[in-house]
Amino acid sequence: MIDKALPPLTAVPADLVSVADYERYAKHHIPPAIFEYIQGGGADEITLQRNRRALDDLMILPRVLQDCTAGGTHTTLLGEALRHPILLAPVAFQKLVHPQGELAMAQAASVLETGMIVSTLASESIEAIAAELDSPKWFQLYFQHSRDFTLALVKRAQAAGYTALVITVDAPLHGIRNRAQRAGFQLPKGVEAVNLKNRPPLPSQQFDASESIVFQGMMSEAPVWQDIHWLKQHTTLPIVLKGVLNPADALYAAEMGLAGVVVSNHGGRTLDCLPSAVEMLPLVRKAVGKDFPLFMDGGIQRGTDVFKALALGADAVLIGRPQLYALAVAGALGVAHMLRVLREELEVTMSLAGTPTIKDITRNALLKNNISGF
Repeated sequence: MIDKALPPLTAVPADLVSVADYERYAKHHIPPAIFEYIQGGGADEITLQRNRRALDDLMILPRVLQDCTAGGTHTTLLGEALRHPILLAPVAFQKLVHPQGELAMAQAASVLETGMIVSTLASESIEAIAAELDSPKWFQLYFQHSRDFTLALVKRAQAAGYTALVITVDAPLHGIRNRAQRAGFQLPKGVEAVNLKNRPPLPSQQFDASESIVFQGMMSEAPVWQDIHWLKQHTTLPIVLKGVLNPADALYAAEMGLAGVVVSNHGGRTLDCLPSAVEMLPLVRKAVGKDFPLFMDGGIQRGTDVFKALALGADAVLIGRPQLYALAVAGALGVAHMLRVLREELEVTMSLAGTPTIKDITRNALLKNNISGF
C-alpha cells in the first residue's frame, strides 16, 4: 500500500493474468482508506472469509472423452440473450477508483457483451450510463423513504432502457464495518450519489430514552414485503431481489411472481457470521424448483468458481469487488480484460469437465460429499 495512488495504466501488464492479480495491483492505484473500504467486510470478516473458503472446498468431478466442439457459454437470463452467465454486480460510487467511473465500466461491459446492474448510488447518472451500454442493463434499486421518489427512480430507469429491477433487500442499514472505520474512510469531494440529488429530505426524528436510533430510527425507513408488493403493482419491469439467503424468503418471492433472486450475503459487508451464498444456493434451488431464476454473488474470482455456482443451481453469477480493482488498475481496458479472463477460464473449465454447454453443468459435475443440500 502506498500513500499516493498511481494513475490507471494504459496497458495491462504481462504478469496480470488472473482476477486475483487485479487486487494485488489495485493496492497501488487506490488510496489506502478507499482500498480498505472496498476490500473490507463486516465486523470480524467471518462472512467475507467464508465466501472464499466455501468455494475452495468444492471439488469438480470431470467426465472425460466428451465431445465439446459445439460448446459455448451463451445463455438466456430474464428473456435476454447473454454471451456468458457473468454479470457486473451493482457497485456504488465507482468514481472512487477511476475518474470515468461507471461510464468506463459500461464501455467494458459493452465490449465483452456483459450485463451490467447499475447502482442507485452510482456516481454518474443512470441515463448517461445507459447511453454507454450496448449490453443488457438492469437497475439496482435501494428503496427511498419517499415512495414517490422511489417510483420516480424506477420510471427514469425504464425510460433510459433498463430492462429489469434488482432490489437490494439485505442492507437496509450499513453493517459494522470496522476496517473502513479504522482507515477513516469518507467519500471524497466530487464523488456522490448523483441520482439522489433531488431526494426529499428525511423527516426529522426525535427519540426518547426508551427508543433506539437503529430500530425506531434507521429501520423505520426500511422496506418490507408490502413495499415489494406495491412496487410490483406500479412497474412492468421484472423484479429480482438481491440479498436472499433463507430458502423461505426465496420461495415467498417466487410465489409473489417475482422474476428471480440473487443468493448473496452482500459480499460479507453487512451482517457478519452469515453462511456463504454458495452454501445456501442448493438449498434455495431445492425450495424454488428448477425453473425459477437464481443468481449468486460472493467470492467469485475464477472460472472454476462460476462453474461451481452454476452446478449448484445458479443461472448466472455477479462480480463485485474485482470490477473495481480492474477499473482502478486500467480503466475500461482493465475491466474488459478481467471479464475476458473469467469467460475464458469458464470455457476451459467446461471443456476439461466434459460439460460443453451451460445446461450440461449440473450437480453431477461436483463431488457430492462436499455439498450440503444434495
